Amino acid sequence: MPMAETLLNAPEFTVSELSSALKRTVEDAYGHVRVRGEISGFRGAHSSGHCYFALKDENAKIEAVIWKSALYRMRFKPQEGLEVIATGKLTTYPGSSKYQIVIEALEPAGIGALMALMEERKKKLAAEGLFDEARKQLLPWLPEVIGVVTSPTGAVIRDILHRLEDRFPRRVLVWPVKVQGEGSAVEIAAAIHGFNALPERGDSILPPRPDLIIVARGGGSLEDLWSFNEEIVVRAAAASLIPLISAVGHETDVTLIDFAADRRAPTPTAAAEMAVPVRSELLLDIESLSRRSLACWRRNQDARWAELRSASRALPKSEDVVALPRQRLDHAAASLDRALRTNAHVHHVRFSRVAGRLSDRLLRTAIDRRRERYGSLSLRLRAGVAANLTIHRTRIGQERERLAAFGERVRRAIRHSIALRTLRAERGGELLAAFSYRGVLARGFALVRDAKGRPLRTAAAITAGMPLDIEFADGRIGARAETPSGVERVPTSSSKTRGSRAGGSGQGDLF
Repeated sequence: MPMAETLLNAPEFTVSELSSALKRTVEDAYGHVRVRGEISGFRGAHSSGHCYFALKDENAKIEAVIWKSALYRMRFKPQEGLEVIATGKLTTYPGSSKYQIVIEALEPAGIGALMALMEERKKKLAAEGLFDEARKQLLPWLPEVIGVVTSPTGAVIRDILHRLEDRFPRRVLVWPVKVQGEGSAVEIAAAIHGFNALPERGDSILPPRPDLIIVARGGGSLEDLWSFNEEIVVRAAAASLIPLISAVGHETDVTLIDFAADRRAPTPTAAAEMAVPVRSELLLDIESLSRRSLACWRRNQDARWAELRSASRALPKSEDVVALPRQRLDHAAASLDRALRTNAHVHHVRFSRVAGRLSDRLLRTAIDRRRERYGSLSLRLRAGVAANLTIHRTRIGQERERLAAFGERVRRAIRHSIALRTLRAERGGELLAAFSYRGVLARGFALVRDAKGRPLRTAAAITAGMPLDIEFADGRIGARAETPSGVERVPTSSSKTRGSRAGGSGQGDLF
């Protein structure tokens, strides 16, 4: 019997029902898997934030997708040609009848892939000039405040504090961060930016900005130290306005932050030694310099005193210096009385001769002449004042007329300018009313926003149970979205994923 006749009584499936059955079969049979392969066809994130590419080996290829929420949490971002190990869930895409893997975690396949990725990233950042020696800053000789970015529970912070206490105690601000694992790179970069954003002298709430930053971590494998090879950390270190010391791993460990930092320390303890000098050695140097300064001052004083004694021997005695002037003073004092009397007599005789030549007639004549001169000058002065007053009055009248004309012109210009600006404001108001979305609402439409007030333009942006804010022409109402029957949503990240994403974006607390 033909196969078609034997299946006449078999149940019928619609295309959608068959696709859904295949989807459930694949997801139930495999669940989460780990796949090793080479990334192919990766062209960056889509405009929606999701990534679409393929994983392949020499014999086969499987389609892959990374949702936007999962991509944000990944330490390693996908790159074309990189061999990776992907962890995710197998599913199907009914729209094109193919199966795919929804990747939730991504890691390079082995140390070789990590080294290749690190070298490629190093060349890229070096080409941007982030590793140039010309942009590196000098370390402060004796910083007042030292900022340390590290884990608060490890031995690194204890070694740094102990070494600083031994050499030169300074104020230390610890910004606690994760130094490996998911979200550690974001926390380290945020700590560097946070130290740079502190006020220079501090205030009642925030501590002062440190004069030096130490980014430290103990030794580990390349995977353990990978957070310090992330671009976000390297760029934060290069952009730091505060001098920065990189003390990541042991002396043989090399990370990209070492090239961007202003100074690299082989160990965290060595970073503390670079940060401050030895206080006891400084005290000894100061004491030695003080003794040398005092001895030099004493030698200088002795030399000055010897020069003074030598100069004093060459000087004559004070009695010999004032003897001759004293004798001259005595002679002048003895002849002073006689000279005063003679001088007074000579002046008396001269005044008597002049008084004899004067008479009343001469005095009257001189007085009359002076009165005539003063009268003539008075008449000329009065005429000049009257003429000057007339001229100034005429000029003031002319200036008043000019001022009145200018005032009228200014008033006309002001009225014309006000009319133009009023007309422009009215036209602007008409345009504003024409372009306002409230005119659209008045025609019977509504504006839908999410809980944060952002407009929602497509139905795909709305999830079940999502709180909505709907604005009509006469007011707003709240609503909650429901999934229409018969419409299947693409699964989104779990609440645990959203929680980790929200928790991983902070900068931590000051310790």
